[in-house]
Amino acid sequence: MERIQSYISHLQGVLERLTLTDVRRSIDVIMEAYYAEKQIFVIGNGGSASTASHIACDLGKGTSIPGKPRFRVISLTDNVATMTAWSNDVSYEDVFVEQLKNLVNPGDVAIGISASGNSENVLRAMQHAKEVGCQTIGWSGFGGGALAAICDVNVIVDSDRYGPVEDVHLILNHVLHAWIQEEFASN
Repeated sequence: MERIQSYISHLQGVLERLTLTDVRRSIDVIMEAYYAEKQIFVIGNGGSASTASHIACDLGKGTSIPGKPRFRVISLTDNVATMTAWSNDVSYEDVFVEQLKNLVNPGDVAIGISASGNSENVLRAMQHAKEVGCQTIGWSGFGGGALAAICDVNVIVDSDRYGPVEDVHLILNHVLHAWIQEEFASN
């Protein structure tokens, strides 16, 4: 029981230290993209890839309301054939940037998720997005890593443990989803 309580206590502390103004800024950028009919791209590796898929699902389907425009969102982690083709023929480090080159436009939003903040393929994609003129949001942990230096808006989870960082990233997705549902209900 002690190990379970230790994990939960650590996670509670991480949530208490979350900088809510940064969370709000990331929501604001996403909502601005929605109202401007811009695209949102979400990327990550491993557990963060799963979170990217979850975010794209919740934004694309979970916020759909009859009579309202839908979010234009795509997770770049979801097409295995595309990812493996770019990885094999170019490099895994360029798997997301090469996809962005086909799809991204100035004013779009790129959300990079990396627990360490140092995933090279995420960093390259976020740098490309900035160069094209996109707004960039980084969700990381471990002090933010190199991702924090690239992104316009950062939510840095104050933990150096992958599990709690990934847990909080999923919670941030659900906070975003709840925010959007309330905003749509009030308009």
